[in-house]
Amino acid sequence: MAKAFASQGDLTEKKISFDEIGEGLWAFTAEGDPNSGVIIGDDSVMIVEAQATPRLAEKVIEKVRSVTDKPITHVTLTHYHAVRVLGASAYNAREVIMSEAARGMVEERGAEDWASEFQRFPRLFEGHESIPGLTWPTTTFSDRMTVWLGKRKVEIMHLGRAHTAGDAVVWVPDSGVMFTGDIVEYHSACYCGDGHFADWGDTLDAVKWFDPEAIAPGRGAALMGREMVDAALASTRDFVESTYRPAARVAAKGGTMKDAWDAVRDACDPKFKDYAIYEHCLPFNVARAFDEARGIETPRIWTAERDIAMWEALQG
Repeated sequence: MAKAFASQGDLTEKKISFDEIGEGLWAFTAEGDPNSGVIIGDDSVMIVEAQATPRLAEKVIEKVRSVTDKPITHVTLTHYHAVRVLGASAYNAREVIMSEAARGMVEERGAEDWASEFQRFPRLFEGHESIPGLTWPTTTFSDRMTVWLGKRKVEIMHLGRAHTAGDAVVWVPDSGVMFTGDIVEYHSACYCGDGHFADWGDTLDAVKWFDPEAIAPGRGAALMGREMVDAALASTRDFVESTYRPAARVAAKGGTMKDAWDAVRDACDPKFKDYAIYEHCLPFNVARAFDEARGIETPRIWTAERDIAMWEALQG
């Protein structure tokens, strides 16, 4: 019998940090667990990333209330994954925003993703019984939209495919701060199971074009200052390329997914094995890289059953 996923044994509570990364802009981080962002406008608040359950979202709300009593009116979700979106109901926001592509992914694979992620990483679904169902946006956009929080301008944009096909970033131009979701990580593995390796680098270039002074990444510590931002962009790019290239070489030679697993481990373990959720992400990353290298353009839907079958195959 195959051993359990690494994430199933990750039961340690993570330390929460709440850092101001610009005027009225905050990053809620938790040692490699999913991050959330807070944007405080003149008269209201936007949350970026909802957390996996309403109970976990209450931890974000508690931090928000430590710095402002303004109402939370908007929740922006950078993509569709369950650990990011299923806590949205806790905020009672009048608008829940996603890209049109992300909404389509909720419809196509949201239920399967929920079951898959719950099986893989049960600790992140603390209070799962409080989830009312799939999270649907009230507002969608194609390429970009602008939200005004009083006089504060917030731009929400799809810069390209990376972590998923529907990724969005949130840009606050008055402070030069960006919330990138899982397009960018810091000392945390990128989850690439729904990724687009060929596009990811171009999307990182698009983020870099804005020359952000600070970034709230999808996982890992808040990135303060351009030196730290540039380091995170570079390490994210290295992680993605170091995962894809060995898998692509194996696929080109007609090798198996298990061969790709061994090749990716050889390339990535020396650099990234100490990153948060590395062991959790690796099998899904290898499977997707191997698929993309063999011409499978659209990531296949992960289900709880497919997770287990893939993991057993990799265990030999």
